Amino acid sequence: MSETMTHAAVLILLGPPGAGKGTQARMLEERFGLVQLSTGDLLRAAVAAGTAAGMAAKSVMESGGLVSDEIVLAILRDRMAEPDTAKGVILDGFPRTPGQAEALDALLADQGLKISAAISMEVDDAAMVERVSGRHTCEGCGEGYHDSFKQPAQAGRCDKCGGTAFKRRADDNAETVGARLTAYHASTAPLIAYYAARDVLRSVDGMGAIDAIAAELGGIVAEVTA
Repeated sequence: MSETMTHAAVLILLGPPGAGKGTQARMLEERFGLVQLSTGDLLRAAVAAGTAAGMAAKSVMESGGLVSDEIVLAILRDRMAEPDTAKGVILDGFPRTPGQAEALDALLADQGLKISAAISMEVDDAAMVERVSGRHTCEGCGEGYHDSFKQPAQAGRCDKCGGTAFKRRADDNAETVGARLTAYHASTAPLIAYYAARDVLRSVDGMGAIDAIAAELGGIVAEVTA
């Protein structure tokens, strides 16, 4: 059951790949009745629905170009007009630059809204490399395991289906994860400064237990929407 909120929340989750943003967004959705809006999902849905902005995005993508900020913002505006977003949204993957953040602020202002909080999930890079590079899954049922944190009870055999074949994502290796973290910090640092200057930046420990992170995030959401 979702909690009652006095006004629509607009939350931005910041955190590197593997920080658990998706997991936490789903928990916030359920607790507060929010809707997670991922840029990729929005684009695909708009194209499938055949909206004007979706068709513009499709044309650009088919030609191999990058979808402009204007198109992304138009798709976001259309999506936020739908009734299921009445309690608020969680933005994932947008904005990525201060320029996009300024455009988003203007779009929200047109709707009488503003950013409730930009929440940075702070991580320890070395620990993140270990967390992500150790992941592997059962090829048969998809059950997840980890070299350090979750080995099968019987070595080499899946606890869930008994399968003996496991796989790793090609990009889940220490070098790739380290490069992704470096790129993330470089691109996100200006956004951190942007939202800190507007007094809406919050930080949580992204290395804690899932439930502990969820409790901290929930407290922030409850506070900024009270």
